[in-house]
Amino acid sequence: MQLAIFDLDNTLIGGDSDHAWGEFLVQHEHVDGERYRSANDRFYQDYQRGELDIFAYLEFALEPLAQLSRGQLNNLHREFMQEVVSEIWLPRAEELISRHRRQGHHIMIITATNRFVVEPIAERLGVDSLLATEPEEVEGRFTGKVVGHPCYQGGKVVRLHQWLEQNPGFAGDEKWFYSDSINDLPLLQEVDHPVAVDPCPRLQAEAEKRGWPIISLRD
Repeated sequence: MQLAIFDLDNTLIGGDSDHAWGEFLVQHEHVDGERYRSANDRFYQDYQRGELDIFAYLEFALEPLAQLSRGQLNNLHREFMQEVVSEIWLPRAEELISRHRRQGHHIMIITATNRFVVEPIAERLGVDSLLATEPEEVEGRFTGKVVGHPCYQGGKVVRLHQWLEQNPGFAGDEKWFYSDSINDLPLLQEVDHPVAVDPCPRLQAEAEKRGWPIISLRD
C-alpha cells in the first residue's frame, strides 16, 4: 500500500500546535506566564531557523505535563481543541487527506510535537498512523522525559525507518511527504514525492531549486 505522510504543524493545520499549547498554558495560568512565554517564543524562533536544540526544548515543553495529573491534562486539552485548534483548522487539508484515502493510500502524520498534544488532532483528521515525539508516562503520569528518538529533523527519517521495519509491507511502495518546514528536508529527500506546503522561505527556495511541487492549503 502506498504511504501518504504529512507533517502536522503549519502543514495540515494553520499554526504550530506545540507553540500554541504553550501559549494556552500561559493564558490559563498553569505556568509562570512571562518566563514561560519568553522561552516558548525563543524556542519557536530557533525551530523556524532550523537551529532548535530538541533536547533542551523537550526538557522545557514536557515539564508542565509532569506537573499535572492526566485527568487535568485531558480536560485542558479538550479546551485547547475547542479554543485554539478549531481556529487554525484547514478544510483543504482534510480534502487532501481524503483524496489520498480515495486512492487507497495509508495516511500518516509524522511530527516533532509530542504525542499528548497531537494525538487528538490526528484522531480528528482520521489518519491511520501517527509518529510523534513520545513523552514518557509511568503509572498514568508523565515524567517529563522522552522515550526513544525525538521525531525531529533526521529523527523523522529514523522513526519512519523503524516503523517500516515493523510494517514491511510498505517498504517498497511509493511514498509522499508534505511539509512546510526546512527542518523536514531530510525526510523530503527520502520519499518518492516530496511536496512543499505553504513553505517557509528556506524550504520555498529549496523546493524551487529541486523542482518539487509547492502547494497551499490556506484559504
